Amino acid sequence: MDPQALVRDHTIYSCVMGSRAFGLATDTSDTDRRGVFLAPTPLFWRFEKPPTHVEGPAEEQFSWELERFCELALRANPNILECLHSPVVEHVDDTGRELLALREAFLSLRVHETFTRYALGQRKKLDADVRQYGAPRWKHAMHLLRLLMSARDLLLTGELTIDVGDQRAPLLAVKRGEVPWPRVETWMTRLAMESDDAADRSPLPAEPDHSRVEDFLVRTRRASALRSTPETFRTASETLQSDPDDERVQGVVRGRSLGQR
Repeated sequence: MDPQALVRDHTIYSCVMGSRAFGLATDTSDTDRRGVFLAPTPLFWRFEKPPTHVEGPAEEQFSWELERFCELALRANPNILECLHSPVVEHVDDTGRELLALREAFLSLRVHETFTRYALGQRKKLDADVRQYGAPRWKHAMHLLRLLMSARDLLLTGELTIDVGDQRAPLLAVKRGEVPWPRVETWMTRLAMESDDAADRSPLPAEPDHSRVEDFLVRTRRASALRSTPETFRTASETLQSDPDDERVQGVVRGRSLGQR
């Protein structure tokens, strides 16, 4: 089984993440691609199951199989939830549109714990850098501030927005090291406190809509199985043995061509 063939032939949704999705891109920014693929149901009937995630085939590309993606989203994994809200979508089919229509079903008050836990882990790394080197990794400090803003606004409004909007300039100043570390620390602490306050009056439900997501997954698996005649199953199996070095088709982001890197 060639895992990268699953990405090439069975992706239902792909987007650009990182600085280009956050509104923080500069001329030197990478293009981080994330996606979701739907492994054909007959492949789960084998002893060797399809992979839960695949790296590649393009540089800076990472994809999850649909079931694994949904599991992580239901657990309020910050990176996964943000993928569903990227403003830069490269590809989406009918199944992918159904997945995007479920975005609010994954959101719940669990985000307060998961976003906060992730932020605390990143803050400890920054503090360790300051103790060891006298300064943090400024790019990481910028992204932590962005995450804290996103978490606060999500808890306040019930909607996840990842583009930083008018906060681009101050955040890029942090990335360039133009903001003293004590001021950045104070900013982080204030955002964390605002998130805690927002959680107490958030419109988000206590738990995600697990049943709605599971119904979608079962319907999707069933439809895949019904489409898979013996002949199509053989074709799928042969496809999974195809050349992993096949060239990736160029994507288009907001009318701009994104060539293979």
